[in-house]
Amino acid sequence: MFIEVHFAKFKQFKTEIVPLIPNSIFLVAGGNNSGKSTLLHGLAIWEFCKTVIESEKGNKAFWVGNGSQGLGMSNDEFSPLSIPSLKHLWTNLSPQKTSEDEDGYTLRIRCKWMESEQQKELEFGLSLANDRLFVKTTFSNLLEYDFIPRVAYLPPFAGITDREARVTGAIRRRKMGEGLAGAVLRNILLDLHEKNSQNRKELQGDKDKLTDSQLRKLRQEDPWELLQQTLRTTFGAELSVTQFNQEYHSYIQVEILKGTLNGYQLKKHSKYKSRDVMVEGSGFLQWLSVYALAADPSIDILLLDEPDSHLHCSLQQKLVEQLKVLAQKTNKQILIATHSTEIIRNTKPEMILELSRKRSPRFLVDEYQKIGMLAGLGTDYSPKIDALKRTKKVLFIEGKFDLEVLKIFCENLNLKWDESWIEWVTSTEHKERGYFFRALKAELPGLKAISLRDRDCQPISTVDDDLRDKSISKNSMDLDFVCLKWRRKHIESYLLWPAAIAKVANLTIEQVEEDLKNSSGITIGETFYKRDAPSALMDISGKDILNTFGVDRLEVAKAIPPSQIPEDIKFFLNYICKNKDV
Repeated sequence: MFIEVHFAKFKQFKTEIVPLIPNSIFLVAGGNNSGKSTLLHGLAIWEFCKTVIESEKGNKAFWVGNGSQGLGMSNDEFSPLSIPSLKHLWTNLSPQKTSEDEDGYTLRIRCKWMESEQQKELEFGLSLANDRLFVKTTFSNLLEYDFIPRVAYLPPFAGITDREARVTGAIRRRKMGEGLAGAVLRNILLDLHEKNSQNRKELQGDKDKLTDSQLRKLRQEDPWELLQQTLRTTFGAELSVTQFNQEYHSYIQVEILKGTLNGYQLKKHSKYKSRDVMVEGSGFLQWLSVYALAADPSIDILLLDEPDSHLHCSLQQKLVEQLKVLAQKTNKQILIATHSTEIIRNTKPEMILELSRKRSPRFLVDEYQKIGMLAGLGTDYSPKIDALKRTKKVLFIEGKFDLEVLKIFCENLNLKWDESWIEWVTSTEHKERGYFFRALKAELPGLKAISLRDRDCQPISTVDDDLRDKSISKNSMDLDFVCLKWRRKHIESYLLWPAAIAKVANLTIEQVEEDLKNSSGITIGETFYKRDAPSALMDISGKDILNTFGVDRLEVAKAIPPSQIPEDIKFFLNYICKNKDV
């Protein structure tokens, strides 16, 4: 299957070489307008050019040194994509020949694949003259009996109707190119069903029925059998296709039955009446169109444009896993263009082809690159990323409340909060933040970060006096990524100053102190603000205590005087506001 594709002047790809993984299933991912659809569309057009040239000129037009002339067609005959005009195929809508072009075939798409340890190449060129599109073979090293892969493109599901006639391959391609894959779904299913019937007849021969070994082999290898069994296990359903006779049938009939699975048999639900497949939800129909086309044995390379678009997240990953199994059984190459965080999160980095307007296409090599993609770093504009481009400083913190408390203390101390630290609220661990930071830094060289977390239930011994998280090895993290952790259980534990609680709760200090002693078993004295406060105060849950008083925690923070603001808080604020080295 394809190992590489070259583009010249095609849509977003003025000149681009895209690596591919043969005989496998992998993702094509990236931000909006990064080129995912451009890649799939280009391969679909390559297949269209191959089909047209082969039908008009035969296989000889693909052989090395063929020297065949171009083949012209009108806008109406161009079926792989739906576009306003043919010039939209060209980069910047400019199909005109320039001094760099040898001929008028200015748009070129070249695919490379391996056959018997030899690299094969086939390139098609496109030219536009007087609103007519011309295509021809512009490069080839193929010999007479060389294998040429067959490609199929499937856009997101749409367009199913109540009646579907039997149509030609050209009509199917046009419907798919128009984004109406549903309009030919029954045709695809009928093809699979008819091939299955033919296989059964050939295997059975003159015998009354198939032998157990024949039936087992059929169930393991036949595309229709694989589709039906996957439907049974995934949806508790199977399809019933009415034999089509073109002499008196006008429309293809495909109905769905539902029941409970017993081996390879589906026991229909009591009183269940079969119904036309179109009544099912868009998620089921999307899954069905994807899997049916993937099962088609005549297709070698399948291009899936956001096959997850109508699927629940739990079914998105399941579809990919099912396609992996099918791809292995049928020796297919499957490209999945997706924005799905569920699919990307559960895919190995090396199986994700990243497209970006900032760099050449590449397969990822590390988890942090995947995390960056999940955060949308490849998008053209993100306010937070745009701000980071200017400041090159990011503060990872657990919650907005933590930020508000720190800013209140900052104001109490007459410090100016440094707005150049871009605030990134996340509940993730330091390690996950570190992966994300590496992805950010790859986009923004020179970036620095502070990652601040609560200690929660970890031992106090895991925190240095300078708030560094001792459980994180410095060697395992980027030197520009500083991991800090509160010495107390969480930030609310720094708000337990009795006088402040009393003021907000409209109680006396004595009442607050008595309550703390009786309910929580702690006494808070003059060492409250010290870095090495009593162990009971270090490990107490400030959140629970403040909840018992029913006070506004931000108002408590405002009521704590500068002299009683804990040293840990002051230390951190000095770093943030004065850029003091930690």
